[in-house]
Amino acid sequence: MSKEELKKQEEELKKIEENRPTSRSSYFGIVDLAGFPKDRYYLYQSRWMPDYPMVHILPHWNFENKTGENIPVFVYSSGDEVELFLNGKSLGKKQKQAFEYRFRWNEVPYEPGELKAVAYKDGKVWAEASVKTTGAPVKLKLTPDKKILKSDGEDLIFVRVSVLDADGNEVPTAEPLIKATLDGPGKIVATDNGDPTCLIPFPETTRPAFNGLYLAIVKANRGAKGKLHFSVESDGLGTAEMVFQIEKGKIRQYQYIP
Repeated sequence: MSKEELKKQEEELKKIEENRPTSRSSYFGIVDLAGFPKDRYYLYQSRWMPDYPMVHILPHWNFENKTGENIPVFVYSSGDEVELFLNGKSLGKKQKQAFEYRFRWNEVPYEPGELKAVAYKDGKVWAEASVKTTGAPVKLKLTPDKKILKSDGEDLIFVRVSVLDADGNEVPTAEPLIKATLDGPGKIVATDNGDPTCLIPFPETTRPAFNGLYLAIVKANRGAKGKLHFSVESDGLGTAEMVFQIEKGKIRQYQYIP
């Protein structure tokens, strides 16, 4: 590299650093601050769980105004061979080589539709996955990790809020402002979206989605009875609601020891 090229790179890096948004965390790890898996989560899963049938495609397939441009596509899988399809047309098979951790198609001409990966193991179909070009966001979906909450004041429900298109596909590029509310003897402990540059405090119940996702954490008051009515809303996307049942839970007694 010549001195001129090196100087140019240094100037470009300086501009990038000046425009870099403030971050509240590092960018490392396999899950984000909201607990949503990153792509690397599936890389480790493919290596550490070789007997678990799985395949994961990245990136998403929403690239407006990029038809015809080459998009690199990576696939993680516990299989030993993967075939990639774009709108039903095979883009060829790749075999996993020694010390390789992903299957790569470096030049896939982008066209809207469905990108599908079929993994094979020992010559047999092992797992399948696909990503689709989505439509516009039209609604919200709630996916809690459970629906019954203990009244011990410590039990938590984690509610995943997804932004969906008309066909029920998660829209990975959607970032609408979402507000969560809770009625009943409990509270929303925190919300998050996984965006490392989002500096909205965790106790705030209104924040934008990130990668089409939003998280709310709910708990019941100590000794509470009855139900909790949880809802989220966003302009143009309507409201999604869910009821959580409270059941009696043993309340821990803490003793102060000086």
